Amino acid sequence: MSFSNDLSARYTQLLNRLAARRAALGRSSTAFIAQPEPRTIGSFARGKQLSAGNFLLAGHLLQRPDTSMWDLPTPEHAFAQALHGFGWLDDLVAAGGVPERDCAQQWLWAWIDRFGNGQGPGWSPDLAGRRLIRWISHALFLLNGQPAEASHVFHRSLAMQTNFLARRWKASAPGISRFEALTGLIYASTSLEGMERHFEPAVAGLDKECREQIDQQGGLPTRNPEELLDVFTLLTWASVVMGQSRRQVSDAHWHAIKRIAPTLRTLRHTDGGLARFHGGGRGLDGRLDYALANSGVKTRKPNGLSMGFSRLSAGRSSVIVDVAPPPPRRASSEAHASTLALEMTSGRRPILVNCGSGASFGIDWRRAGRSTPSHSTLTLNDQSSAMLDADANKHEYMVKGPTSVPIEVTQTSDKHRLEAGHNGYVRDYGLTHVRKLELSFDGRSLVGEDMLFAIDDADKETFEAALDKTALKGLPFNVRFHLHPDVDVSIDMGGNAVSLALMSGEVWLLRADDADIVVEPSVYLEKTRLKPRATKQVVLKGRAKTYVSRLRWSMSKPQETPVGVRDLAQNDLDPIEF
Repeated sequence: MSFSNDLSARYTQLLNRLAARRAALGRSSTAFIAQPEPRTIGSFARGKQLSAGNFLLAGHLLQRPDTSMWDLPTPEHAFAQALHGFGWLDDLVAAGGVPERDCAQQWLWAWIDRFGNGQGPGWSPDLAGRRLIRWISHALFLLNGQPAEASHVFHRSLAMQTNFLARRWKASAPGISRFEALTGLIYASTSLEGMERHFEPAVAGLDKECREQIDQQGGLPTRNPEELLDVFTLLTWASVVMGQSRRQVSDAHWHAIKRIAPTLRTLRHTDGGLARFHGGGRGLDGRLDYALANSGVKTRKPNGLSMGFSRLSAGRSSVIVDVAPPPPRRASSEAHASTLALEMTSGRRPILVNCGSGASFGIDWRRAGRSTPSHSTLTLNDQSSAMLDADANKHEYMVKGPTSVPIEVTQTSDKHRLEAGHNGYVRDYGLTHVRKLELSFDGRSLVGEDMLFAIDDADKETFEAALDKTALKGLPFNVRFHLHPDVDVSIDMGGNAVSLALMSGEVWLLRADDADIVVEPSVYLEKTRLKPRATKQVVLKGRAKTYVSRLRWSMSKPQETPVGVRDLAQNDLDPIEF
């Protein structure tokens, strides 16, 4: 980090700390005027692990039985944010036993004692908003069996944090951070006695954020599906608590919910999980369906296009494809070079995936996860379709990526068709990547074709110059299909096909015309795990020697595979592993 930016960060922290001190002088709260029901979703297993002293946060595991979490070393800033945001409280509430309640109460009042006067890294608007939502939602759990003095300390801290948010929410970054801050302020102003004056400014701020951050297609500038779910969840929570307090939800707020819901349905696979693109994960199990049900919005996108993604769905199968350029630079700090990458799910079982975000495993994994070879698409000459560029803060943004991604989605008498292309390789190689996909109406067959074209004379000259550097051997390209770790892969039909066996008992065959088929190692990156999961990828290899190169492939179920599959197996094991 440069000196000037480090100074700016220190100045912001100082302002937050001063605002927290001033907030302590404001009016306190002595009671709840409303008690919102808990709407967060926690993990029973993680709650039990927490109470046993196994702290798994931000990809780090610290095993410290009989230790207060505030005495833990913090491996990195994200770990400290996870601690002070109190998202872990959802897990303790989900477990719900006496040991979990004792831990929650001890750690909360210890936080008030140690940090409640404005100290520590938790005094930022987004973390304060996140914390207020949890404290208010789980107040009955937290206050159970506590004496009057503890209740007074609890309410005084809630009021201080609310007053802090009222002063500092504008200092939060636009996007998810500001949505968290404003939703927390709305929770507090509708639930706490004496905090009602903060309601109207919070609503005005949320309305402005809805108009500026959520586009007409119901998408965010970052194009991160999981972040969109986070924003949608916050908006639905805010609308519910406003309704419970008999306050009107504004048009801007409600219209944002109505725009986002159909987009999330486009981004949802048949197993209920989100497509994993641009730094986002699948989302907590059940959270997407719960949020959609709470919204009351039933509509879908009529053409299957949302936030730069296209969804083909039939039978038990869903295919979601990234059909837009990467996010603009200012919104691309977590973006991936994933244009024309796809994911495919059959029933409750993911088959084809992208590697995912490696941010929780360090800078090297983070960079690797953002590259084109970590996605199920074509890679030319082992080069990503977009590049990374670091600023003075060492934040890496996506640059020099595709600028044009034409797309056409149609239907024939028996299949859904998608054809899209991107110009990410034109600058260096003169070649445009075009991908065609056809999903049969019964969902049992996906036929694809990946092509590289040199379209005009300028492109042909660029291609010929690149070809000369290979001594006319051709530019190597790979079409990669990263597999979910639960898929069992084996070479079949004398090396002319690959058999993919799912835990449901389904079997899919992947074939390719005139291409070498190999199975290579891959990884599946999940932020809730301690390390990357080993998996496999199928790679189709070819060489571009002429102005037009084509590689056709298909995925299909054998004829004997039943139309319906009784899949009652458990989902993936809980992500906590020791």
